[in-house]
Amino acid sequence: MRPTIYLFGDSITEASFADGGWGAALANHFCRTLDVVLRGYSGYNTRWALKVLDRVFSTVGHDGAAAAPPVAVTVFFGANDACLPDRYAAFQHVPLDEYKQNLHSIVSSLKKLWPKTLILLITPPPIDEGERLRHPYVENPSGLPERTNEAAGSFAKACVETAEECGIPVVDLWTRMQQYTDWRKAYLSDGLHLTKEGNKVVFEEVMKKLEERGLSPEKLKADLPLFADIDHDDPLKAFQQ
Repeated sequence: MRPTIYLFGDSITEASFADGGWGAALANHFCRTLDVVLRGYSGYNTRWALKVLDRVFSTVGHDGAAAAPPVAVTVFFGANDACLPDRYAAFQHVPLDEYKQNLHSIVSSLKKLWPKTLILLITPPPIDEGERLRHPYVENPSGLPERTNEAAGSFAKACVETAEECGIPVVDLWTRMQQYTDWRKAYLSDGLHLTKEGNKVVFEEVMKKLEERGLSPEKLKADLPLFADIDHDDPLKAFQQ
């Protein structure tokens, strides 16, 4: 069986296999070497993610046999936790201290399941508050954005701190994206979710972390004989090994 990478997160992960998505780019990049498995849940925060963790991940395969551990898991939550507690999306809000503790618990649970698996945290992206006002997902009579960039930044900082405390890598998307002057239009489609260019940033940053730890197509074994290695005079010979 091919090795696997799990993508665990909220809507930004769930949509990552759409046209131009960062998950689709990972699957394409690793074609023939490993499988990228999507586990994205739109609207979820870390509190809800903890509740379903045992159902999302299992050490038992579909045939009842022990499943091989994934080589890596990305954990990408925080955009919903950072919803403000006094705005229309308050039901998604998780206090900052709890968010950090939830991340610790998710990491700890994954390490317990798969001690040798690489766990990669990804911070929430920055927020364009003006666009959030133009793209509310329910009626917003207050006229105030349900998220702010300042709040998202606090949760991003907590995510980075958690990664440091756990001794695991992290992609600081909040900081990375704002290094580009026109990040609001270039990287965000509705003030929160990603454009194709925003997805490209996530893909590139995730790949940097994976490659730093030896996970690249060049260092992984291809699944089954490559076409270039098949003998034209005796094609079936390649499948006898």
